[in-house]
Amino acid sequence: MAPMVDAADQSVENGVVSASSVIAPANGWMVVHRTDSEMKPGPVVGYAPLREGENTDVAAILQEDVATGDMLMLMVHGEDGGMSTGVFEYTLGAKEDGPIKIDDKLVMKVITAQ
Repeated sequence: MAPMVDAADQSVENGVVSASSVIAPANGWMVVHRTDSEMKPGPVVGYAPLREGENTDVAAILQEDVATGDMLMLMVHGEDGGMSTGVFEYTLGAKEDGPIKIDDKLVMKVITAQ
């Protein structure tokens, strides 16, 4: 199965954003980045662990407020290069636990907070 993220626009009123399905090529993370109409990944506002293969109903607790209309990028990141396994260590531009790319494209889905 090819890596992918399936998610829809949703309410984040409860402080959680979720994907109905995420396929990961290895254990890693579903990372929630802020984004905008330029579709570039911005700061990380939440993340959730992924198992290799298909993951269903993946929910990430938001670590800061997200307003209605904000665009969020749900992206698959790996579990590579960090100091600790099972600890999310990525920051923008870092190599630790960085984004997965397939054919030089990020594995992600952009949604809008309702």
